[in-house]
Amino acid sequence: MEPVAYIPRIRDNYARLGYPEYKWARNGDAPPWTPLPGPLSRCRLGLAASGGIYVAGQVAFHHKDDISLREIPADAATETLRATHFAYDLSDARTDPNVVFPIDTLRRLVREGFLGSVADRFYSFMGGIYSARRVVEDLAPRLAERFRQDGVDAVLLVPV
Repeated sequence: MEPVAYIPRIRDNYARLGYPEYKWARNGDAPPWTPLPGPLSRCRLGLAASGGIYVAGQVAFHHKDDISLREIPADAATETLRATHFAYDLSDARTDPNVVFPIDTLRRLVREGFLGSVADRFYSFMGGIYSARRVVEDLAPRLAERFRQDGVDAVLLVPV
C-alpha cells in the first residue's frame, strides 16, 4: 500500500469543496516542553483522541465542526465504546476501538508496570475540525484544564 499524500489531498479537497486555500499552522519557536517528573513507571497518563469515540448511551458526535468532548471513564468496558466520524473509514474502529483509542493497551501497560497509572477519565473529540481558531481558543484550553484537574503528568494524543 502506498503512503497517503495528506497535504495534496487536503489541498485538493479544499479546492473541490470551494473553501479558501487551507492555512497550515506555522510554529515559530521550538514547541513548549516540560520534562516528565520521573520515569513513565511513576507517571499518571491522560488520553485525548480525535477518533470520535463515545460510550454507549452518550450522544454521538454529529457534524464536522463539532468541538464537543466526550468523557470516557478509564474503566469503561471496551465493548461499550462506539465510534462515529465523518472523515475516516470507521470499520476498524467499530470492530476494535483500540485502533483509535488505545484504552486496553494503556490498562495493560499499567498492569505491567510500564506506566504508573492512568487518569480516571479519558477524552475523545471528533477531529477534522476546520476552524483552527476554535481548536486553539476553545477545545485545546478545555482539554488542558481537564488534564490539570485530573493531575496527569503526561498526555497521549491520538490523532486520526
